[in-house]
Amino acid sequence: MSAGNSTEHNTRTIDTPLGSLRGFEIPLTQGQSVTAFRGIPFAQPPVGELRFAAPEPVGPWEGTRDALAFGPTPQRGDPGVTLIPEPSIAGEATLNLNVTTPAAGDTQAKLPVLVWIHGGGFFAGSPASPWYNSPGFPRDGVITVVISYRLGFDGFGHIPGVQDNRGVRDWLCALEWVRDNIAAFGGDPHRVTIAGQSAGGGAVLTLLGMPAAAGLFHGVISLSGALADVPLPRAQEFTQKLAQELGVSADRAGFASVPEEKLIEMQQKSTNLMAKGALAKMLDEGLALGPVIDGALITQSTTTSLQQGVGENIPLWLSAADDEFAMAFTKAAKYLRFLPASAMITKMGGSKAARKAWMIDNAETKNLGTAAVMGRFFTDRMFRVALSELADVRAGSNTWVSRFAWRSPVFGAAVHCLDVPFFFDCLDSIKVEPLAGPTPPQELADTLNAEALAFIKTGAPGWGSYESETKNTRVFDSFTRTVKDGYASVRALRKDSGL
Repeated sequence: MSAGNSTEHNTRTIDTPLGSLRGFEIPLTQGQSVTAFRGIPFAQPPVGELRFAAPEPVGPWEGTRDALAFGPTPQRGDPGVTLIPEPSIAGEATLNLNVTTPAAGDTQAKLPVLVWIHGGGFFAGSPASPWYNSPGFPRDGVITVVISYRLGFDGFGHIPGVQDNRGVRDWLCALEWVRDNIAAFGGDPHRVTIAGQSAGGGAVLTLLGMPAAAGLFHGVISLSGALADVPLPRAQEFTQKLAQELGVSADRAGFASVPEEKLIEMQQKSTNLMAKGALAKMLDEGLALGPVIDGALITQSTTTSLQQGVGENIPLWLSAADDEFAMAFTKAAKYLRFLPASAMITKMGGSKAARKAWMIDNAETKNLGTAAVMGRFFTDRMFRVALSELADVRAGSNTWVSRFAWRSPVFGAAVHCLDVPFFFDCLDSIKVEPLAGPTPPQELADTLNAEALAFIKTGAPGWGSYESETKNTRVFDSFTRTVKDGYASVRALRKDSGL
């Protein structure tokens, strides 16, 4: 049954603090059903004077508002950067969210809540994905809330005289909406877990390290978390570069004069990783667009905040896929096999000593060819090194660590986004087969989804937490198991980071 928009489903109306909402029922097996509410606004449309402003929360409405279809999305068109079905929907009221609940209207149910923040490199992605809004979690007593946020320059670009981190402020505004309204859907505002993948996985880590977000959530799951922590000088440099390419002044009036579509087009060109030297620059310096260390809302890096104990009492689950970006080099594999792997990874930066030590620690990957080595090296520098560092920072503080190691028969590796349909237990959804093949193992989805449910409900997934001595790591594979020090192979690259 579709988890998307209502067609001929039975409708259901509930009362919320802001007004009445009409949703629709999604029938499941054995007489079960859940209720979906789509496109609920949590902030005013970010247009006109509000385009580059902090989000303005919605006020109450009269009558009953239909919540039967996904709302407009900040994503315009199809950037083609993810393997997840994430549709773009036209319209101005882009700051909205979707709720799926098994207890609509039961204010005494007090069910745990999962708030999902989508990925897409902070410039793409959509909350309207059938994967994120599937009934896998609600079926078992967890309410899901999938939120939107402003993307790209509108959400994260630095503009002199304008509040930074507008996309981050959108996350906060959505979480405040959950705090104030989720009880009407059967949820407990004191049992909220935030989760996300890729940029969304980085988003939840940013929130974990922010004192301003304290009290809005009580657990964190980061899948393939890409930390941004953009230094203010880098954000300022990108702004000047973009303004020059657009031929406008680098201020609010200048950027507001550019049509949204044109601004999106130019910022994508400015962040093109295929440009000469761009890949190494990004790996060394980080993303150009993302949460900015602005000295106001975000005062320091996420790692520094966690080292200082910010959020230390909040349960945290860190995970990454073994070969996040192996597919980026798959098409060139037949050409790359003639080139030495050690020479090719020099194009991705890092010190010579660290690369040499890493090659020794990853000798088994070398046997798979140069493309596989490049994919693993990119994955480690972009995702797994940071995860390993954060795990050690959080060791002993309600932290769990895992790897997604099951290899897709399509790509021959555990690639980026592959864990998401297993996490949501939606292997029968659209566009799973091109990523995971025709017969992905349901047993693996059962295991990963069940352990995520346990974490959301109890604050622990059911295996040993991450401690400095043992470094317990859960490995999700055809044979799921717990190993010691599951990220040992990335340690050589950590020497470059100073941690």
